[in-house]
Parts: sequence; structure tokens; C-alpha cells
Amino acid sequence: MLEWTLTESWRQALVPYFQSETWAHLTAFLEEEHRYHTIYPPQDKIFQALNLTDLTDIKVIILGQDPYHGPNQANGLAFSVSADQAIPPSLRNIYQELEADLGIPPASHGDLSAWARQGVLLLNAVLTVRAGQANSHQKQGWEVLTNEVIRRINERQDPVIFVLWGNAARKKAQMIDMNRHKVIESAHPSPLSAYRGFFGSKPFSQINAQLSQWGKEPIDWHIPND
Repeated sequence: MLEWTLTESWRQALVPYFQSETWAHLTAFLEEEHRYHTIYPPQDKIFQALNLTDLTDIKVIILGQDPYHGPNQANGLAFSVSADQAIPPSLRNIYQELEADLGIPPASHGDLSAWARQGVLLLNAVLTVRAGQANSHQKQGWEVLTNEVIRRINERQDPVIFVLWGNAARKKAQMIDMNRHKVIESAHPSPLSAYRGFFGSKPFSQINAQLSQWGKEPIDWHIPND
């Protein structure tokens, strides 16, 4: 039996989804997957992005696609890995752009929970994956949930910055009220596309400039090395 850990505030915000046939299908699918395969991230980390960043605390949302599918990598945050794991190529490129943009040297690990605790929602479109099989849990219901999360954020009167890296994330722009919120778009930080517009896009300084303009505390993008 799978056990979910999700804060009460997010549970309440997403009640219609959790009462839907889509959620019933997804949970049945995940039960079956869990019975015969290894799935990532661990059960207690599946909703980690939401658990670390409450709806009312969100300043920035960075959208990813799919959890890492290697052993011990995925920790429930988009682009992030557990601190004892090698830093993946996309995250290395994110760190490279951060240094070029704000002069912050790359962290010694890839755990981005320090960002999440400051109001940066690091949300993947799909929250689980079968070990060793990228995109294996697509189109089972997670996308409906994460679209609902985006809708709930978009409904807020308090403005939020949406960071859309790559074509899959950029498709979400149609869900966002750009008169109220800020959207920052570029190519994906993957090695396959980073040189096509991610490098040099300066997203981190753009984010902090916008937050300051709104009278909000900027994000401290340093990752503690301990």
C-alpha cells in the first residue's frame, strides 16, 4: 500500500483532483508499478516540492518534466538530486548560468531544497518514474495534477514568477495570466539545448529584479555546501 505525505493546505487546494477518476486511475497505476518495479522518488518524497513550498509562500515556480530515473537521484524537486549524488548535466548547466549571471560559484552538491524553502517551487510535470525508464509514468494522471497546481497558483492575486525552460514547459504559458504574473522563458538547460538560448539568459538576476520591484525579498541563490 502506497502512503502519501502531503501538507494539509495543498490537500485542501487540490480537493477536486483528489476526488477525481484521474486520481483513482493514477493511484491504481502506481500501486501496480510499486508491486512489480522500483519507482522514484521514494514515497515520502513524491510530493516534496509541494511540501517544502506552500501555495501561499510561492514567489517563483520553475517547471521540470520528469524525475531522474537513476538509483538515489530523485528527491522530489525538479532539477534537484540528493546531496550524495553526482550533479546531473542539466543542473551543472544551471549552476554555470548562475555563476555567469550572479557570480555565485557552483555548489558542491545538487540538493536544491534551500531554494524551495525560500519560495521557489521546483515542480516536475510528472512526479514519479520507473527505475531506469525515463518518462515511463507520463500520461497516467500526474500532468492533470500539476496543471491544477499551476492553475491554483495563477489564480492568486499575489504575483508569481513562472520560469519556463524548454518547449514542454513553455506550453504552460497559455495557462498563465501575464497581466498579473511574470513569465521568464528560454531554452532548456539540458546539454542538448543549453547553447540555444539558456546560456546567457540571466534568469536569476531577472527573478530577483522582479521580486524587488514587487517589494518582495529576493532569492538567495547560494546553495549551502554542508
